[in-house]
Amino acid sequence: MKFNIILISFILFISAITIKKGVQLKYPDYFPKPNYDLKNNPLSNETIALGRLLFYDAILSKNNTISCASCHSSYNAFAHTDHSLSHGINDLIGKRNAPGLMNLAWHKLFMWDGAINHLDMQALAPINHPKEMGESMNNIVDKLKKKHPYPTLFKRAFRDSIITGENILKALSQFQLCLISAESKYDQVKKNRKKFSDQENRGYVLFKTNCNFCHTEPLFSNYTFANNGLAIDSTLNDFGRWQVTKKSTDSLMFKIPSLRNLSYTYPYMHDGRFNTINQVINHYTKGIKQSANLATELKKGILLSSNEKTDLIAFLLTLNDSAFVFNLNFAYPK
Repeated sequence: MKFNIILISFILFISAITIKKGVQLKYPDYFPKPNYDLKNNPLSNETIALGRLLFYDAILSKNNTISCASCHSSYNAFAHTDHSLSHGINDLIGKRNAPGLMNLAWHKLFMWDGAINHLDMQALAPINHPKEMGESMNNIVDKLKKKHPYPTLFKRAFRDSIITGENILKALSQFQLCLISAESKYDQVKKNRKKFSDQENRGYVLFKTNCNFCHTEPLFSNYTFANNGLAIDSTLNDFGRWQVTKKSTDSLMFKIPSLRNLSYTYPYMHDGRFNTINQVINHYTKGIKQSANLATELKKGILLSSNEKTDLIAFLLTLNDSAFVFNLNFAYPK
């Protein structure tokens, strides 16, 4: 009943969303061109608002207890900090850490292993996963048809009150496309509104020398896959992209995450094994496990003094975007 009241109230709130139909995503001129083709899913206030409601509604799970936001909290840059691995229906535990969701229009492949090749299809993976949401799209359609005011909202968004799985996925995509993080101190410096401190500048030089080849600015990832020298977890036995391609050269290769908003998206790595940025840096300086397909740039390791580690962290903290994290347009609809 409470969520129904929120839904009805939120219809009146749609006008507060600033992105209007036919208007392209707003992003800085130093960002590359997005990969997502908006021609096939043009943005509108109504569809973004619908996607936001769906993102926060546990109706997408089999027992109506888990929503997308259960593992992707807005206040954690749409990651999850309570546990290292995703938790789903019936207190089941998944196999991987829930990554932050931001700047998704620039991704080509999704999931840690790249198993999904389009944002419009991405939501199917957690929805269908037996340890996450454990639901089928057909059941979700049936539930939404019976839940007021979803038929009205779908009619407003798609000019058709008939609810379809395709439109559910498109609405979720539209909301997630709006999750653009581009207001960190780094961005303010790029826009000539602020300047780095001396320590941040030293860290920036270290970053460009040691990290930029994988965590390419300004998105701070090249969104490809790499073996970064992590020892395999003998319990999870997760071999990453190999599980999709079955190519030996893809063993232990995982998608390179963005370094934006690190203060909000811990724990780190595909299995959430590291809780602090310092632990991550220590891995790269003294914990890399050598293997045949280890990223070339890491074969000799990364040498940093204690002071250099501190400087590097100072720069990485400039990638935190509190305006993004606390944007009320992205939070639970009230």
